[in-house]
Amino acid sequence: MSAASPSFGAGFSWAFRRDMRIAWRHPGEALLVIAFFVFVASLFPLGVGAEPELLRAIAPGVIWVAALLSSMLSLARLFAADYADGTLEQMLLGAAPLGVIVAAKALAHWLVSGLPLVLIAPLIALQYDVDAPLYGVLALSLLLGTPILSIIGAIGAALTLGLRGGGVLISLLVLPLYVPVLVLGAGAVEMTDAGLEPTGQLLLLGALLIVAAAFAPWASAAALRISSE
Repeated sequence: MSAASPSFGAGFSWAFRRDMRIAWRHPGEALLVIAFFVFVASLFPLGVGAEPELLRAIAPGVIWVAALLSSMLSLARLFAADYADGTLEQMLLGAAPLGVIVAAKALAHWLVSGLPLVLIAPLIALQYDVDAPLYGVLALSLLLGTPILSIIGAIGAALTLGLRGGGVLISLLVLPLYVPVLVLGAGAVEMTDAGLEPTGQLLLLGALLIVAAAFAPWASAAALRISSE
């Protein structure tokens, strides 16, 4: 099947399956993201000491920052392979909407670099002596927030495509956009720890996810067209 399939669903399926095959053939990138997340989150207890109250207080922010930084590691390669082998040109000229293809690639990126962090986060929380009832809120906040990181990160990857030092530029572009996600995600866990309901933060994360999924792929598509000219 070619990238020029006119079908909305076929274009999404083609791009998604292609990126998942590439990730399966080159698992080193996914393992690097996971290893970076584990190492960064594990270094903080060594640096700040073993005081349980302090570790519990910083745990939500540290885990969320580690997840945010880890998800950015592979953003520079989101469109790089397509750009290098000419597949991106087929995508631009194909009948399948480019925004749909971007959405599929962002989903594949999240499954490879975001979902593993959601699954590992409760284990990391053990190092911080986090109370067991908080594990579910932590995982749920990451489950809602990390897809936003991949979707918004695609915009930065598209804008810096083909530029030297693109990885640094992506960080400068997307980090300000990640701040609300970080604040809401870590805040949900902190509110639960304080005995308050985290529903508001989680609902806002869900709303951000819906808005990002609806509009960011099309912004990334426009950025790809600009970068390819």
